[in-house]
Amino acid sequence: MRIRAGCQITYDCPQPTPMLLMISPHPSRLPDLLGPHALRFDPPVPSRDYLDGFGNTCTRIVAPAGRLAIHTRFEVQDSGATDPVHRAARQHPVEALPDEALVYLLGSRYCDTDKLADFAWARFGQGPTGWDRVQAICDFAHNHITFDYMQASATRSAADAHREKVGVCRDFAHLAVTLCRCVNIPARYCTGYLGDIGMPPPYGPMDFAAWFEVYLDGAWHTFDARNNTPRIGRILMARGRDATDVAIATTFGPCTLAGFEVVTDEITG
Repeated sequence: MRIRAGCQITYDCPQPTPMLLMISPHPSRLPDLLGPHALRFDPPVPSRDYLDGFGNTCTRIVAPAGRLAIHTRFEVQDSGATDPVHRAARQHPVEALPDEALVYLLGSRYCDTDKLADFAWARFGQGPTGWDRVQAICDFAHNHITFDYMQASATRSAADAHREKVGVCRDFAHLAVTLCRCVNIPARYCTGYLGDIGMPPPYGPMDFAAWFEVYLDGAWHTFDARNNTPRIGRILMARGRDATDVAIATTFGPCTLAGFEVVTDEITG
């Protein structure tokens, strides 16, 4: 299966503004690209890529004063398979976890484990462990939060989403990640492209998607509390502790989002 993906994001900046961009495919997906991939800027500006501490590709630019359009299009080869399901995957005791997984047990900006730990242990601490425990957490987050684009908030934490019971895909992911960490399952936040391949219409407006991965039985596994069903065609861009680490654009100065378009389509024929 071939998938065409990309985006165009436009900013209005009153002054030159440094930015960090995270809209390139994750290095793990580079072997699947069909042809070159690059970010383009209108007007043209110099850019430089680097790998951050989580292994994501970040692009540094200084946006000029005025309007800047950031766009990219690429094609990727995908297996066409749904997210794998491993019901027998076991949970590790904390003392048996690899060192690099421990950071994904800690609280972070949007995953305020200290506020949800008592609830998590009371709700999920006595039930099944491993894969079934994570699935129970996904089921809870999926049913607890009502999806509403108009209720998106850049400051909503997992505890806020739990209390307010409303949000967008990042809130579903933050709540599930936080509950997993509370019961000692390493969980990391993911962002990327996810179209409606294999899903029945009607389709909503396309946007970047948020999901998460957990460490079970010596490997990382994909879960999606927003959709709560295995999906086809995820294109990972970045992983981190929460949305802070994988922000599409981090701006160091005042600017206004003036345009936003995301495309993710299967190429047929």
